[in-house]
Amino acid sequence: MSLQNDIMVALKEAMKSKDQTALTALRAVKSAILLAQTESGAKEELTEEQELKILQKQVKQRKDSAAVYLEQNREDLAAPELAEAEVISQFLPEALTEEEIEKVVVMTIDKVGAEGMKDMGKVMGIVSQELAGQADGKTISNIVRAKLS
Repeated sequence: MSLQNDIMVALKEAMKSKDQTALTALRAVKSAILLAQTESGAKEELTEEQELKILQKQVKQRKDSAAVYLEQNREDLAAPELAEAEVISQFLPEALTEEEIEKVVVMTIDKVGAEGMKDMGKVMGIVSQELAGQADGKTISNIVRAKLS
C-alpha cells in the first residue's frame, strides 16, 4: 500500500508549501481511496491495481472537465483542472507510447487468433488487463479497432 503512503506524504508537503492545487487534487484522491476501502464487501486493503484505477479515474475526470470548459471558452476553469490532473498523474506509472501499445495489441491478436470485430471484446479484455495503469482504455480501443477492421 505504498501508493497511499506516497499520497499522504505528498499531501503533507502540499500543506507545508501551501500549494492549493496539489492540496485539492490529493485530498480528492485520498477521499476516493477511502471510499473504495469502506465500500460494503470491500477488503480492508486495496491492491495496487485498484489504487491505480482510482488514480486513472481521477485524472480522466479532470481532463474531461477541462475539455468541457475549453469548449465553452472558460480557460480560467480549465487550467486548475489540468493542473490537478498533472499532480495526480505523477503517481501513475509511465504511460506507454502508441507504438508500444500497438505491439502488445498485435501480439494479443496473434495469440488469441482474433479475426475481425467480433473478437474485439476478447482482445480488449486481455490487453486492458496487461496494460493496466500504463495506457488508457480509449487509446487501446482505437488501436484494437484499427487492427481488427
